[in-house]
Amino acid sequence: MKMSTRGRYGTRAMLDIALNYEKGPVSLKDMAQRQEISVKYLEQLIPPLKAVGLIRSIRGAGGGYTLTRHPSKINLLEIMQSLERTSPVDCLDSPDVCSRINKCATYDVWKEIQESTNNILRSLTLADMMERQRTKSNKG
Repeated sequence: MKMSTRGRYGTRAMLDIALNYEKGPVSLKDMAQRQEISVKYLEQLIPPLKAVGLIRSIRGAGGGYTLTRHPSKINLLEIMQSLERTSPVDCLDSPDVCSRINKCATYDVWKEIQESTNNILRSLTLADMMERQRTKSNKG
């Protein structure tokens, strides 16, 4: 299963906001520079993250984006589901697209893959990712 750029960059954007959680709002310009993602692309990622209530915007000088909850209360599954489809095959999202679901052994495998992936993403919070980022930053 391949994760899209949208999911990868959106997760990086959320991590960037989380790393600045105690410092205040993060501007798109600063985030774009640190993450090496264009402001234009980030502008496409922000609305779905706001729509599900993961981030909020602060207007005015010194404004930008902040998390709506503590980083330990936001998991990667929430982020990924707001940005892209997380099922490896269409029939998991829409069982009516295939009449073979009840007699298809591969359906069960795809479902197991989805459940395993979702469990991993659900178990990792932004706080966990912050710690991983700090560990990597200290090595380089």
